[in-house]
Amino acid sequence: MAKTVQEVLDRQKDGAQFVLSAPMLGLEVEEFDTVAKIWVKEGGPGFQLAGVPHRKCIDGEFFIDRITVVKTAAA
Repeated sequence: MAKTVQEVLDRQKDGAQFVLSAPMLGLEVEEFDTVAKIWVKEGGPGFQLAGVPHRKCIDGEFFIDRITVVKTAAA
């Protein structure tokens, strides 16, 4: 079942490290990649990137399909 980013954040404690992925959010990998690139550059709504994004190769092109993040107190 697809969830929103806020639903995933609501289940985490401040400082918790967790994964956000395309399937978790009900997005195609290409869609997730677009949003994840913004999160990598600017931080997400209530979380910061922790580690290197995981990429998946589709038709010879690499797309971000999951990221590990840490919930911030601002969420």
